[in-house]
Amino acid sequence: MAEEASKTSTAQVDTVATDDERSVFVVEEKEEAYPEKENIPETETEVSKDKIPESGSFKEESNIVSDLPETEKKALQELKQLIQEALQKHEFSTPQNNHPPKDEKPEDATDNKEEEKPAEEEKEHVVHAAADVVVHAAADVAEATEKESAEVKETETQTEVVEEKTTVSNAGSVAEDGAKSVEAIEESVVAVSVSEEEAKVEAVVAVSVSEEEAKVEAASVSPEEVSIWGVPLLADERSDVILLKFLRARDFKVKEAFAMIKGTIRWRKEFQMEELLEEELGDDLEKAVYMHGFDKEGHPVCYNVYGEFQNKELYKKSFSDEEKRHRFLRWRIQFLEKSIRKLDFTPGGISTIVQVNDLKNSPGPAKWELRQATKQALQLLQDNYPEFVAKQVFINVPWWYLAVNRMISPFLTQRTKSKFVFAGPSKSAETLLRYIAAEQLPVKYGGLSKDGEFGISDAVTEITVRPAAKHTVEFPVSENSLLSWELRVIGWDVSYGAEFVPSSEGSYTVIIQKARKVASSEEPVLCSNYKIGEPGKVVLTIDNQTSKKKKLLYRLKVKPSSSD
Repeated sequence: MAEEASKTSTAQVDTVATDDERSVFVVEEKEEAYPEKENIPETETEVSKDKIPESGSFKEESNIVSDLPETEKKALQELKQLIQEALQKHEFSTPQNNHPPKDEKPEDATDNKEEEKPAEEEKEHVVHAAADVVVHAAADVAEATEKESAEVKETETQTEVVEEKTTVSNAGSVAEDGAKSVEAIEESVVAVSVSEEEAKVEAVVAVSVSEEEAKVEAASVSPEEVSIWGVPLLADERSDVILLKFLRARDFKVKEAFAMIKGTIRWRKEFQMEELLEEELGDDLEKAVYMHGFDKEGHPVCYNVYGEFQNKELYKKSFSDEEKRHRFLRWRIQFLEKSIRKLDFTPGGISTIVQVNDLKNSPGPAKWELRQATKQALQLLQDNYPEFVAKQVFINVPWWYLAVNRMISPFLTQRTKSKFVFAGPSKSAETLLRYIAAEQLPVKYGGLSKDGEFGISDAVTEITVRPAAKHTVEFPVSENSLLSWELRVIGWDVSYGAEFVPSSEGSYTVIIQKARKVASSEEPVLCSNYKIGEPGKVVLTIDNQTSKKKKLLYRLKVKPSSSD
């Protein structure tokens, strides 16, 4: 059991530590760690059951260049220089396997040196032979001269002169023969040397010419044009925002960030991203993953609803074979790409999203096909979509997930942990409302956002009703108007009533809604309206007799109304 938990914990580390954008339907794997609730130590169960792990608040780094530290500015400039050179050389569109191996040139150089070595040795041998000939010739001349001198000592001076001339002539002849031999050898050596030097010069000239031609050709070719998420690289300041994402994903290691960018661009071409954006993949999964509203800081919010895959028909249609899993993968990437295209990549703009992951009724580990598909998606997101999520909020988190999270938490960086928020079923709505305004939050998750008379531009008021306390809300109104309102109490189990109180003295109160207890199983949002015929006020009463505080959400709208 401990071994299984350890393996699953490692998998969870890989999933979570890869940062924000990687959480795409992967949580069901973690259930393997604790298949039996009874197997968890009692103390850990009690701690993990309802308590939400604390994490520091993540503050997004600035994407404005002037706000960056000098080291990060320098890294950005270095990365831009590498990209500029790559665009000039068309490296982004050149397949990697078209380049010759790096060790090919050194091998050729080694071979040339081995070929040149015998020639050098032969040349040296010839020179030594020539020197030997000269030495022997000089020795012969000396010996002949000494012999002739002994023979002519007693002869007449004239004869001696003639003999000396003869001897000198003979010596000169011998020396001349030796010199001719040496000269012939030297000519052959010089000829060999000249031919080798000429070959070397020709090779150098050829290389120089080819290099110059390559430079001229490169200069005549315009730089490659590459766009990513609709933003041309190095075209304007939006490109800086994108490059900073890759740098942050690689801790500002320039060469690693550059390699990641090249890999992403090549993958996008292989995946035919532009064609994928136009591909019709249906709307079967629109309830499983969808965008809805914005958080309080302006980030678009993406909802991942794991429980939708409990639908057997949808599951089979999405994951039953390899072809369907590949289609799901393309749909998921297409959805993400379309969402990213709506972001603002200008410096200071919103270029990240918030992910809300609903784990209610999420499929268990037996769903092998789903796990395979999500692993593939996870790897692609990890490699090609850096720093696109500002915060990950997990809601309706089961006890086993909280337990596993406590185990893996020590292995995560503080930066990564600060992006993650976990909430059990009883705290999900309250947690979401901390980050997302009620008018932007869907009704199913505790907000008031739905189709109807009110829209996201109609602000919602939030009030906390204390335990065993009654709270009233008053709306002053004038005559000839129609007052509409909607309200909800998170969790309900409180009494609700509404009445109209005229401003004139002695008037009677009109009961709009008789006080009654609203159960949590009823419609989460109550909508009402009242036509006003005289000045007064509408009073809503919330009576909380429970021992827990309650969150009240409401908003109203007044429209002029002509009298009958």
